[in-house]
Amino acid sequence: MTPTDSPPDSHRIMAAVDATWPPAEFARVGPWTLRRGDGGGQRVSAASAEDERADLAPAEAGMRAWGQVPLVRLTPDQTELDRRLAAAGYKVKDPVSLYAAPVAKLDDGRDQTVKVFRLTCPLAMVDEVWAQGGIGPGRRAVMERAVGPKMTLMSRAKDRPVGAAFVAVDGDVAMIHAIEVTPEHRRKGGGANLLRGAARFAAEHGAAWLTLAVTEANVPAKVLYERLGMALAGSYHYRVAPQ
Repeated sequence: MTPTDSPPDSHRIMAAVDATWPPAEFARVGPWTLRRGDGGGQRVSAASAEDERADLAPAEAGMRAWGQVPLVRLTPDQTELDRRLAAAGYKVKDPVSLYAAPVAKLDDGRDQTVKVFRLTCPLAMVDEVWAQGGIGPGRRAVMERAVGPKMTLMSRAKDRPVGAAFVAVDGDVAMIHAIEVTPEHRRKGGGANLLRGAARFAAEHGAAWLTLAVTEANVPAKVLYERLGMALAGSYHYRVAPQ
């Protein structure tokens, strides 16, 4: 598929996040969307608001009822809500960069079957790679909940698994999640192979763009993504309630 003239923005990518990395449960509370993470991490546990003037109290009550510390996800245009949360003592946590690239730019057209395997069922070797990066059962359950085209990818070197990732498609946007490469094989091509394998899968399922979310603090990963031709397409950050 030929990509549109401009890459997906923060809001489009965040919609793709909800589709390809879904929480255990969504709940609507007025203008708020609450997400029950069930151990799947911040991305599936944060609330978001359509109205920056929304009353925070109902959202806080809903998150606490689920046993979650109130956590709000904000895009750069939500300056008023960001100010209100800061005034309420909410602290900034884990600013995130969103990257995007046309799948045709990432897929080099070469045969990847030896370097990148597609897995449709759980594999202990992949779980071991993910476990090293802190991707445990809660996050693997998120992958199982995703609907639509999806695939687990495993990169190999010298007949050994060296990396793993999960890719899923939401219309014209595919997202790659849970990218993990074993420490001894970083900066040796395993991560790049996973992205190219994800781009090939995305293209086969009609997506024009491959996107991902990475914490701003993860500089080595950002360097890799930019070297492969991915460009910054947006950002968001969290604010977490005072303890």
